[in-house]
Amino acid sequence: MHAYLFPGQGTQFPGMGKEIFDGFNLAQSYFKKANDILGYSITDIMFEGSAEDLKQTKYAQPAIFLHSFILTKTLGSTFRPDMVAGHSLGEISALAAIGSLDFEVALRLISKRANAMQKVCETENTGMAVVVGLYDVIVKNVCDQIEGVVVPANYNTLNQVVISGDKMALKKAANKLSPAAKAVVPLPVSGAFHSPFMKPVINEFKSAIDKTEFKTPICPIYQNTDGRPTTNTTAIKEKLIDQLTHPVMWRHTILHMIEDGAIEFTEIAPGKLLNKFVNQIDNKVKTKYLL
Repeated sequence: MHAYLFPGQGTQFPGMGKEIFDGFNLAQSYFKKANDILGYSITDIMFEGSAEDLKQTKYAQPAIFLHSFILTKTLGSTFRPDMVAGHSLGEISALAAIGSLDFEVALRLISKRANAMQKVCETENTGMAVVVGLYDVIVKNVCDQIEGVVVPANYNTLNQVVISGDKMALKKAANKLSPAAKAVVPLPVSGAFHSPFMKPVINEFKSAIDKTEFKTPICPIYQNTDGRPTTNTTAIKEKLIDQLTHPVMWRHTILHMIEDGAIEFTEIAPGKLLNKFVNQIDNKVKTKYLL
């Protein structure tokens, strides 16, 4: 079975999407439509903006969605997923790719999500960092001991966990973890995602979700909060909301996909990060990427 993976925030880079735009008339049509929907030129930010510009949540999330979704559309009939998963924001990209959300609906939903999260980012001194080389249970135990708010946000692999919280607590956690870890590295994001700091986003995003039409997808989506598959639109909506303040259970997601028969994984841009995680979780499966 063939699984497709859709990345989340942190995978953005300057110039992203320009090759797709230049190479496909279909891509140009989608990008131009996106500029109209958003009310500003996301293509200028993607193609010509700086890394600092793209770090802003309000730009990063639509940009990553557009890169992934439009690339999927250029595949035409060769895109035949048996299952999909998206990392954080990538869940919405995945849902659009498998027909649960229309393009315009998905982009508007992401814009609302991103703008609501951006507001929180601008009022709180928060961030995220990746911890490499320590078992996830050790990282969680250290976070639990830190004064202030710092929590595991992404369980990417057995020994790669992203932590999220206020910057003072992040620094304390990093100091405690660094002697034993291979690395503790800040991430290029503007806030503490998948943490209690995202609680103010819930009502606004839930209101947008409730007004959004979700169709039954063409294949199961394995969602972040529990790593389990579903095609039920009510469950999909609930898990998208819960995801805001809950950790991304990525390792569990990939293991469940493999248990259910996935033997090949294709990452749909930007970057190759998710494939690296898959290979670390199980190096016997095949991986490839479309950038």
